[in-house]
Amino acid sequence: MRTIWLSLQIFFVSLMLPSLAHAEGIDTKIDNAVKPLADTLANIIFYEFPGTDIKLVVCWLIFGAAFFTIYLNFINVRGFKHAIDIVRGRYDDPEHAGEISHFQALTAAVSGTVGIGNIAMVAVMVSMGGPGAIFWLIVAGLLGMTTKFVECTLGVKYRKINPDGTVSGGPMYYLNAGLAKRGWSKLGKFLGLFYAVSIVIACLGIGNMVQSNQAFAQLAEVTGGSSGILGNKGWLVGLVMAVMVAVIIIGGIRSIARITAKLVPFMVLIYLAGAFVVLAMNFAQIPAAIGAIITGAFTAKGVTGGVLGIMILGFQRAAFSNEAGLGSAAIAHSAVQTDEPLTEGFVALLEPFIDTVVVCTLTGLVLITTFPTEYLMSGDLEGIALTSAAFADKMPWAPVPLSIIAVLFAFSTMLAWAYYGTKGWTYIFGESKNKALVFSLIFCFFIVVGAAVKLESILKFADALIFVMAIPNIIGLYIMAPEVKQDLKEYWARVDAAKPTSISTEAV
Repeated sequence: MRTIWLSLQIFFVSLMLPSLAHAEGIDTKIDNAVKPLADTLANIIFYEFPGTDIKLVVCWLIFGAAFFTIYLNFINVRGFKHAIDIVRGRYDDPEHAGEISHFQALTAAVSGTVGIGNIAMVAVMVSMGGPGAIFWLIVAGLLGMTTKFVECTLGVKYRKINPDGTVSGGPMYYLNAGLAKRGWSKLGKFLGLFYAVSIVIACLGIGNMVQSNQAFAQLAEVTGGSSGILGNKGWLVGLVMAVMVAVIIIGGIRSIARITAKLVPFMVLIYLAGAFVVLAMNFAQIPAAIGAIITGAFTAKGVTGGVLGIMILGFQRAAFSNEAGLGSAAIAHSAVQTDEPLTEGFVALLEPFIDTVVVCTLTGLVLITTFPTEYLMSGDLEGIALTSAAFADKMPWAPVPLSIIAVLFAFSTMLAWAYYGTKGWTYIFGESKNKALVFSLIFCFFIVVGAAVKLESILKFADALIFVMAIPNIIGLYIMAPEVKQDLKEYWARVDAAKPTSISTEAV
């Protein structure tokens, strides 16, 4: 009944959107109202060093990832096999507290990172920095594995088990409790609340309106463009997606995980299969492509800032893609069934590997084995249009299935971010099903808005808030890194001794 009621509310409110979307200047007025604040925030968060494309917030994420990788003795490499064993269910125990399995936690979190950006933004990166940017994207993905390990370990360690058995966790909880444990309760409360507010607002942009907007754009493109059957029916496409999302998210993380456990492997494997077919057809160009990636990584081309600019561009794309350091995935991983926080840290380190090292890299290889570098950087085609053209060069029918995959990517991303936003909302306003339902309604309404209108400044504002979250999160990770290192030492000792007992964690 709750799902039906939510769907009906979305439907009736959305009936007004066609007139709103076409009211003269309505979206322009909203855009102009938000623009000064959005521009100011974006200029601060995405501050670029003078004369370069190097963003300060990206450097913040890079330095953190490098530090944690060295500090934890390259756990991203040493723990990879162990992570696979955990995902396979070797350490699952349904009696442990939590709501979902390790595999479901992984797919739920991956659904939030594998999105349209894996198809479109990799093309933007290559068109700006050339093949060399892919090299640094891979390096950043490998380093980001350790950041995910740290934040998701803490997410489980400091999570809150609610009276009804549901779980709440993520940076807002470990920032609050972890800093309070060290005598900095006021700072912890402030950073936790700041993070929660940021993710609530940001999820309506990057995890919602951007996804529905781009999904509609792709569907409209393959059905005849602006004059086609879906040309001016963004609100209708948004409404269908909103109702589908509502039906799933109303059941919480268990419902979301059941869907993503099936959807994520399917959509990723289909996309990878298509990429491998193209690469097989371009097999003769692969050695030259790999050479271009390696040599281009140390050649100043396309972006200001020289070689450092290309490096930052690759790191930036990786950060935008896998969200390592932003803390969002820790919210989903916190719901796992385990009494060993470290096990979920190991599972989480697989995310950047799947999202960035595998999916994004293969997209880049498809591009540079299909088109010469000069064409890629000419600007004739950009974003998803460039990726679509690369697939179509060998498979003329590819744009249609690619568009379907893009919609699935967008849909899965919305599912994950709906959960992230809900947990931020209930952290602020208190845990209750009715409060969660209110946010679900808000989230689904904005799916329709995102597909129906263009509100560029609101999206810029939300994007900036996504990276604002990295500031308090990384601060917290630095402070609690020694705690994670000690827990890891104890965990390895038990694994080596084949005595799997629970890590002792304080009640928080």
